[in-house]
Parts: sequence; structure tokens; C-alpha cells
Amino acid sequence: MKIAIVWLRNNLRIHDNPIFNIIEEIGDFDHVIPICIVNKEKLEKTYTHNRIRFLYQSILDLKTTFKSKYNVNLLSFSGSVIEIFSLLISSLKSDSIEIYCDYCTRPETISENLEIKDLIHDMNDVNFTIVDAVNTILNIEEVISSDYYSNPKSMKDMQHIFEKTFGKYLDFFNVPKPLTPVINIPQINMSVKNLLDEKLFEFLMSDIILKGEIKKFSTTVDYFPGGETEALSRLRQKITENPDYVNNFSKPSTYSTNENQNPLEPSTTGLSPYLSNGCLSPRLLWQECVNANKKGEHTKPPVSLIGQLMFREMFYLLSRSVDNWDSDIGNSNCKYIEWDEYNEEKITLWEEGKTGFPLIDAMMRQLEVTGWMHHLGRHAVSCFLTRGQLWQNWKYGREVFDRKLIDSDWAVNNGNWLWLAGVAPFSMPYYRIYNPCPSAGTSLNVETKEAKFIRHWVPELRNFPSKYIFEPHLAPEQIQNDSGCIIGKDYPFPMVDRKISRKENLAKFKESLNRQK
Repeated sequence: MKIAIVWLRNNLRIHDNPIFNIIEEIGDFDHVIPICIVNKEKLEKTYTHNRIRFLYQSILDLKTTFKSKYNVNLLSFSGSVIEIFSLLISSLKSDSIEIYCDYCTRPETISENLEIKDLIHDMNDVNFTIVDAVNTILNIEEVISSDYYSNPKSMKDMQHIFEKTFGKYLDFFNVPKPLTPVINIPQINMSVKNLLDEKLFEFLMSDIILKGEIKKFSTTVDYFPGGETEALSRLRQKITENPDYVNNFSKPSTYSTNENQNPLEPSTTGLSPYLSNGCLSPRLLWQECVNANKKGEHTKPPVSLIGQLMFREMFYLLSRSVDNWDSDIGNSNCKYIEWDEYNEEKITLWEEGKTGFPLIDAMMRQLEVTGWMHHLGRHAVSCFLTRGQLWQNWKYGREVFDRKLIDSDWAVNNGNWLWLAGVAPFSMPYYRIYNPCPSAGTSLNVETKEAKFIRHWVPELRNFPSKYIFEPHLAPEQIQNDSGCIIGKDYPFPMVDRKISRKENLAKFKESLNRQK
């Protein structure tokens, strides 16, 4: 009997999943066992409720899809990857076992791969295959080892890489089209209980257990439901059925304060959580954007949706070609800056949205409640934490984002923080500091007339006049009284003088750079 184990690690979907197409092409498997592995205890120590809830919802949704579409059980386990694979391999009575999983650049997953290779090293009947370009458009290892590759620093560099890799026809790169979902997944007539060792059942997470975990980590605001079903629905509504939106899309022009009539709905696609968790194929999103672009005039990279996908690929490439990608030491893409020592009070006030700067606080409170934040909001809060006002190392903010963001992605999260802290070759000039008290014309694209976003996330200020809502400490005492919010009592004073801190930090940044010359 020949068995394929498909480890769905970061590709929680059926559509455009190359692993299943590979298995279908081989065609002689008696049984295909799709599995997911989480470490429940580790998850709860590492991530906040939104990240955990989104993951469990995605797994449960995929289990439902496997059962309805293929009549196949997706087995979900909680525990150590190596222990579960050891038990799984020993329990399967098979002449040949082929293990497949998706490629990922995160160091933890690379370590897992090595552990599995060590486990099966002396097993002649077990093979382990890592399938490339499952959750990226480029084959990352192939590209970084090519003779045309050098570390990209700009969209122009990425366009060169894409043209060299795929070629081009008219204005469009010849990116492979998404694969059609397989028609059938073979499964022998044997129950899971008979197929697996009894000890392995201790690690199984049934549908009932998953539903209990989802309920445990759900809040009153679960705005982004996890799973492929929701991913495809959002793709259809935002992209497929909305070509004008795609063709007019310009990332810098989108509102950081979400849609004005709905403070929970992004003015962007809101698809990033589904990409980062593998619920949505980047190739499918690319194809749908190209389909829209072919219908008429459209924006171009870097501001277009295609451009945003290319930036994502850029960070994946750099995460493999740059040593110590997640560090400020030994990282060729990170200038050395003499940041202050970790300041617990500053970090806590920033993380909890109690800085006294309503825009920063609203963004951080949105992150806590929903697990998401607009990219320009991320610009504002990261600049504020690092080179703008608080002079804290970007790694501290990166760690907060990694715990809380439902679209957190090791490669992309580190790339964004390097970018926004002003320390990377691809960063904006360090002296471009975002104003945490923006006006209507700011590049942060904040809606200031009605300020509904601020009123929603900082309800202490809901009755403040818009004129003062971004700097409420400047409001006359009578206005504070009339608004029912006394600054220093009901809402904090600014934790720093933004103008003084900006001036001081610019000088410190320049001094750090001069010392490296």
C-alpha cells in the first residue's frame, strides 16, 4: 500500500494547491492523508486571541471542505511536529510513505524540515518532499540561486526579477495561472481509527474540540473569519466583481481610517490575512487582478495591487538571501542605529493605545480588537515607536505585531519594520517623519472631517469637536467639559512633546549614520 501524507502547514486551501496536483499526476497512491499540526500550548503562549481564532477557523473550514468535496478526513493534531510524525509513520502499515509539505522561509519551519529529514534518514520506505511556490508566486530558492539575482531594493529591481523569471507579453508578466483543484483524492475503505495507532488519537483535535477552541478565543468583534471559504468570498466581492476598484487602486491613496461608514471594513482588499495563512493563493489573486487590468486603463506597480503582491515576493526573497533578516545585528539590510534601551512604560502605553495621541491609540486599539490595521496605520504607529517619537528598537514593535496581527508573516513583517524604521536600503528617507496629529492633507490619508474612526476606537473622545480630536489636550477647558472628556483624567496627555522628540530623534539618527562612515 502506498500512502501520501499531505502536511498542510501554511496552505490551508484546496484551490491552486500544487501538492494535490502533484499527487494526482503521480496517480498511484492508495490513500492520501491530509493533516494539520498545531502546538496548542505554544500558540497560547505566543499569540493573541485573534491569531489563534483565525487559525482554528481556517482549519475547521478546510476540514469541512475536504469532507464535502472529497469525502476525506483532514486530521488536525495538537503537539510536537516531530512526535506526531514519528507516531504517524510508525502507525501506518505501508510499503511506501511520501510526505509532502509547502515551502516556507520562517526559520522555525526550516528547523522542522530538518528534524523530519533526520527522523526518516534511515527509513527506506519514507520520503519527504517540500513543494516550492505554494504560497508565493516565485520559486524563492530557484530565484535567489539564479545568475540574474541580486538583493532587490526597489520595484524596478522586482520587475527585472519577474521579467527574467517569467518573461513578459505586452504589459503583463507571464505568471503561471492558478491550478484547477483536483477532482478526486484517493482514500481506501478504512476508518481513521483502524488506520492510526491508538496513541496518536491523544493528539487529535476533532471538529468539536476545534469549535470549542474557536469559541474560547472569539470576541464580540471577529471581523475577519478565518478560512478558504471566506477568502474566496472576499476575493469575489472585492476583486473579481469589482474591476473598476482594481484598476483604480492606488495603495497610497487608500484611507488608513477604513471605510467612513464602517470603521471595521478596510479601504484596501482585506485579503492579507488569507494570503499569509495560505487560505488564498497569491497566483489566483494575481490572475484576478490581471483579468481586471486587461479590461482597461489601470494603475501600475508599485501602487497597484499587482505591485503590492510584488512587494510581498520581494520580502520573501530577502528573507532567504539576507542573513539575520529578523535582527538588527549582522543584517546587511539593516543600518545600525543606537536606539534607547527597552523602555517598558513606553512600549506598554504604545501597545495599549494610551499614548495621548488619538490616531496612534485608535490604530493600536483596532489591532488589539480585530487583529488588523491598514498599512498606513502601520506606517504611523511604527514611525511613532521608532524614529519619530519614542526612539525604541523596531524589533520590539515587530514582536507586538507578530503576536497580534492575523496577517502576520515572518518575512513580510520583518521587511515592513525594517522599511518603516528607516534602516533598510529600500526605506524612505529617515527624516520623513509621520505627524501623529495629522491634518486632512497628510500622506497618512486620515479622514478628519467627521473623524468617525477615532470616535469608534477612542470612545472617550466621541463627543469632541473634530477641530481638536487629534490633539485634544489643546482644546479649551470649556470644550473638554462640554465633551465629557477631561484630558489628563478621562484621556491621557500626550506622553511626549511630538515636536521636541521629532527634532531630537532626527539628530540621533543622523549621528548614528555619521558614526558608520
